[in-house]
Amino acid sequence: MEMAALVDQYYDKYIGRYDDTALPGHLKTLSAILRCRTPESGELYVQCPACDHAEWRPISCGNRHCPKCQNHNTSQWIDKQQKKLLPVPYFMATFTLPRELRSLAWFNQKTVYTLLFKCVASTLKDFGMNPKHLGAEIGMTMVLHTNTRSLDYHPHIHAVVPGGGIDKRRRYWKKIKGDYLFNGKALAKLFRGRFLEAIKEAGLVIPQKVPRKWVAHCVDVGRGIGALKYLSRYLYRGVISEKNIVSNQNGQVTFKYIDSETGAAKFRTLPGEEFLHLIVQHVLPKGFRRVRDYGFLHSNAKKLLSLVQLILHVIIEIFAPRQRPAFKCPCCKASMLIVEFRRNVGRPG
Repeated sequence: MEMAALVDQYYDKYIGRYDDTALPGHLKTLSAILRCRTPESGELYVQCPACDHAEWRPISCGNRHCPKCQNHNTSQWIDKQQKKLLPVPYFMATFTLPRELRSLAWFNQKTVYTLLFKCVASTLKDFGMNPKHLGAEIGMTMVLHTNTRSLDYHPHIHAVVPGGGIDKRRRYWKKIKGDYLFNGKALAKLFRGRFLEAIKEAGLVIPQKVPRKWVAHCVDVGRGIGALKYLSRYLYRGVISEKNIVSNQNGQVTFKYIDSETGAAKFRTLPGEEFLHLIVQHVLPKGFRRVRDYGFLHSNAKKLLSLVQLILHVIIEIFAPRQRPAFKCPCCKASMLIVEFRRNVGRPG
């Protein structure tokens, strides 16, 4: 079931129902999905050096919310993160905004998402620097997710954290105490206070009846690569894979998802225009970065990361840059060469 076909079928109904609330980024994403891998997105003229077969090939739209695009960027991100992996246990800390703040987040996305990153990072960093918990500078990779598995709006941040930190003064790696990172209840309490204060300073109005108890928890994720692959799933593509869209009948779209508590497959059915709205509500503000590194994993801390790797005796492997998949000749299967590019600017979309 292709997303482009659903956009084509239900776009007019979507506009009729959600035109007053649809943001420019939502419409741009739907338009990109509709054009993806069609001549409207542009075409490459490719030629086979072995048999001289040549043809025009449509290119992808490149939109980061398109379910067909950005696979190469995702693979590149995983490669980059693997170079930073350390021989220590890893943990994933998750911080969730309560239901009462989701409307505030929806109408002030860039501000609230930015504060969410800032407050989560400072909370984890301060816990790491506190001698009662660790007493060292930690590193972390944080990813913003805005959806539940059933695709409802649910902003939260996942932070993958190596189990330890660097004491820069003593040039010493400090391991975590025990078999967990930090206490989830204590993390949630500090995060709540900082986030609400940041909201006030930003000039936003805090809704009434904000719960006193927020949710933050940490889980052991082994050596880290599994968590990074999980987080990479929706970094550079939409929130749903086309293979999980199981039917489109009588104006109703059904998709499949895995229940986080039971691990069982569940199905959700809703009108086609509501399905499109469900998808585009997770489109991020223009230019907003969903994934960010902090501490010794930040791009500006390469010397500090090198010190960590030296202390932990990490063998640095040299990886060749991942190449984009080549076009294959339909006649002889050889790799084809790109000869020319054209964009059909006169066509709609």
